[in-house]
Amino acid sequence: MAEFIKIYEENPNPREIKRVVDVLRDGGLVIYPTDTVYGLGCDITNTKALEKIARIKGVKLEKANWSFVCADLSNLSDYVRQIDTPTFKILKRTLPGPYTFILPGNNNLPKDFKKKKTVGIRIPDNRIARTLVERLGNPIVSTSIHDEDEVIEYTTDPSLIHEKWDNLVDIVIDGGYGDNVASTVIDLSESQPQIVREGKGSLDIL
Repeated sequence: MAEFIKIYEENPNPREIKRVVDVLRDGGLVIYPTDTVYGLGCDITNTKALEKIARIKGVKLEKANWSFVCADLSNLSDYVRQIDTPTFKILKRTLPGPYTFILPGNNNLPKDFKKKKTVGIRIPDNRIARTLVERLGNPIVSTSIHDEDEVIEYTTDPSLIHEKWDNLVDIVIDGGYGDNVASTVIDLSESQPQIVREGKGSLDIL
């Protein structure tokens, strides 16, 4: 049974944040709010937790394309190769924000991602998500929680999310209603930016 924890974005309660971080450190799965749709995440360094998410999503772990949710741009050098000035300017201008940027990975990637040439980096404009990453001390691997309903792609009501995911995850954070538009995904790993998916983030940044 998943715990249902209310956290306010304006002022995340440190005790509640610690509770979630402890569960992440223990290999638990957490559903949490971002600046777009609710995400399903775990500690990037915990293989068992990553395998659990892969099973839920029906993918092989080595083939999974998940985002790394970071607290700020200082996390980038941990996992991303040296990036050029124009690329850095795009990141600086848009993050935190509703974008996922695909960037060239480096040799420090956690063992489960060693074969990846690129990584998707996300810094959501949501204080709950970023505070979790700060307290955890490393990024959270994240994937959107899709809805099977053919009309609604994403569930926005945290209590409905809790109802549906109760037996699959350890904690569902109620951070208020989510959005139903996912992040804009832009590939910056080559010389020219490529739009992979148009979402909430404006394309005028390119």
